[in-house]
Amino acid sequence: MEIAVILFVIAAIFIWQSVKVVPQQHAWVVERLGKYNGTLTPGLNFLMPFIDKVAYKHVLKEIPLDIPSQVCITRDNTQLQVDGILYFQVTDAMRASYGSSNYIVAISQLAQTTLRSVIGKLELDKTFEERAIINAQVVQAIDEAALNWGVKVLRYEIKDLTPPKEILHAMQQQITAEREKRALIAASEGRRQEQINIATGEREAFIARSEGEKQAAINNAQGEAAAILAVAEANAQAIERVAAAIRQPGGEQAVQLKVAEKAVEAYGKVASDATTTLIVPSNMTEVSALVASAMKMIQTTK
Repeated sequence: MEIAVILFVIAAIFIWQSVKVVPQQHAWVVERLGKYNGTLTPGLNFLMPFIDKVAYKHVLKEIPLDIPSQVCITRDNTQLQVDGILYFQVTDAMRASYGSSNYIVAISQLAQTTLRSVIGKLELDKTFEERAIINAQVVQAIDEAALNWGVKVLRYEIKDLTPPKEILHAMQQQITAEREKRALIAASEGRRQEQINIATGEREAFIARSEGEKQAAINNAQGEAAAILAVAEANAQAIERVAAAIRQPGGEQAVQLKVAEKAVEAYGKVASDATTTLIVPSNMTEVSALVASAMKMIQTTK
């Protein structure tokens, strides 16, 4: 009975040593008598008991690695407190086991030194503007070195950039001054546009008034011309009718009578004025002579 128990224990130990189940996204490095023998893939695997052993176990998932905060000096000699996070993945289990004694520490130290080197080439303002460039350069530098460690660096992200309090205060003042400057420029542009709008409105109003006055003058001139033309046409028609009436039988006698009446009326008006001295012709035949002269002019015109 005791022998059976011993054999069962030995069998259990053999099975425990020979059968290995590797989880998904894991890789186990096997050594045979202290020498690399192979890498176990996910699933059921068999080893030689007491000869093979699992020396290293690696996770093939993407791993985030927090990079400790450090002080970096920019190109313009400004100190920055920088911390970040690195994402990497084990791609070669054998190299990750034998390429470095501790690839995690190696990656972390290399990320810090590379970050100091990259930031040292930039001025303070550029470090805030070009985070993407800094991240890309850090990833490129680490990835080249990490190939020998069986590690693939996927990306690096700067979590925080903290300048000294004095620099931060100066930057805040600069931002405030820049905003005030933009506000003053905007206000001056508004006043300028206001003056332009006022001048434009006054000019357009003056042009509209002048156009109205011009049109009014044209209308008045056209009205006066039309009135003069109408008066002239009326006078012409009146003269034509008078001339036609004179040519009728008895027309000349009517004209003589009319002229005589006008002459007598004119003498009467002169005589009615108390301040006027009237000299009466000694010979009244002169009135008839005046009438005869007027008739002669009419006949000449005809």
